[in-house]
Amino acid sequence: MIDFGFDKIALIGAVALIVIGPEKLPRVARTVGHFIGKAQRYVADVKAEVNRSIELEELKKMKSQVEDAARDVEQTVSNQIQQTSSEFDKTWQDATAGISGPSASTNTWTPPPPVYKHPGKHWRLKRGAMPQWYKQRQGIRVRALSGAARVARYRPPRALG
Repeated sequence: MIDFGFDKIALIGAVALIVIGPEKLPRVARTVGHFIGKAQRYVADVKAEVNRSIELEELKKMKSQVEDAARDVEQTVSNQIQQTSSEFDKTWQDATAGISGPSASTNTWTPPPPVYKHPGKHWRLKRGAMPQWYKQRQGIRVRALSGAARVARYRPPRALG
């Protein structure tokens, strides 16, 4: 960019002082500074936009490379799975080739179907983590009372008379 040294700035200031005059020089300097600031912000925005576009292009390239690598891995894995399954099928057919016949189907053992067993839990009851014996020993209330039962239990006795 343009290189301004101290001597060039002093020369420009002296010429501006003579041409513009001392009364208008501060206002002109403020206006020039304002325009220079706008120009710098505009240049910074353009640089940032260019950098963003470059980064976006790099990210697109990286995305395509990752997608290609993933596609290659997927093809390799699917080929290996197909190869392994075909080898397994071939080995299985070779192993079961001598067993074929009507006696082979009658001698096969099948496990019995699973029988339902109730878990034995009282699913309606809420269970706490603290054991009942500990609650009883510590004096913690174990059973909740209804409102009517609480009134009946804690009602003061009636005086006869």
